[in-house]
Amino acid sequence: MRIHFQPFHSIIAMFQPISMDRKSKVLVGQAVRSMFGLILILTPIPSINAEETATISAGQADDSGVIVHRVTTTYQAAPTEIRVVLPQPYDPAVRYPVIYVLPVEAGRESRYGDGLQEVLKQGLHQQHAVLFVAPTFAHLPWYADHPTDLAIRQESYFVKVVVPFIDQTYSTRAERSGRWLLGFSKSGWGAWSLILRHPELFEKAAAWDAPLMLDQPGKYGSGPIFGTAENFARYHIPELLAKQSANFRGKPRLILLGYGNFRSEHERLRPVLHEHEISFIERDGPQRNHDWHSGWVSEAVQLLMEPK
Repeated sequence: MRIHFQPFHSIIAMFQPISMDRKSKVLVGQAVRSMFGLILILTPIPSINAEETATISAGQADDSGVIVHRVTTTYQAAPTEIRVVLPQPYDPAVRYPVIYVLPVEAGRESRYGDGLQEVLKQGLHQQHAVLFVAPTFAHLPWYADHPTDLAIRQESYFVKVVVPFIDQTYSTRAERSGRWLLGFSKSGWGAWSLILRHPELFEKAAAWDAPLMLDQPGKYGSGPIFGTAENFARYHIPELLAKQSANFRGKPRLILLGYGNFRSEHERLRPVLHEHEISFIERDGPQRNHDWHSGWVSEAVQLLMEPK
């Protein structure tokens, strides 16, 4: 897969002068060359056809300080964005973990708020040494690939374009232990389905107030994304928990938080987790409004970053 992107000048101003040894200078040099390169040849995750491409623009900081990359890719029906909030201070010689803040709406719609704006409002990028990244999607995000429509491949777009681009462009800890997923509602489903389908890529996933026991496509705009019941079954959370249970015992990697609209879903999921002896962290409440700004994000970030 080829990812093309334009020279990236705006982020250089965010690099703070530091004293570095030769090894650190090499690492920074590699990062800067990646930012100014015209073409990156990436090893896809997993392998894909050579004709699959993505064109990603240089990052441009918006009025709130969020760095925005614009993306054109064969995986999505329309241009999308990758939005990044850097930790403050940001040291390019340090390898940072990444929290992927998964949206619940298509494009830049914000009926339920904006996850990255909540990060900024709470100062989480100042409290924690971590990058926060939020991709956008052309269609309502359910984090799945449609079985026939090649312009609705949300899972592939995320794991084959977004994650590799972030690891190539920014100073990240480019391994499983440095990638965490955060979402609510349908993006809480997405966080859990992504880690269950790709346990080798992501370390932890936190879902707040999510319909994790959804048993067929149709509700909440899921039908056009999954396409068929057969395809939906590949993403069905209880089935994935049974299949992947051995990868989720011992140290908890799954986090189940609070509720607004979907407490009954969480209550029905709990016996499934226990049946398969899956370790998880749970916070049953308090009840909050079903959006990004109701007070749950800070706790979710803290739980993701805890070593145990």
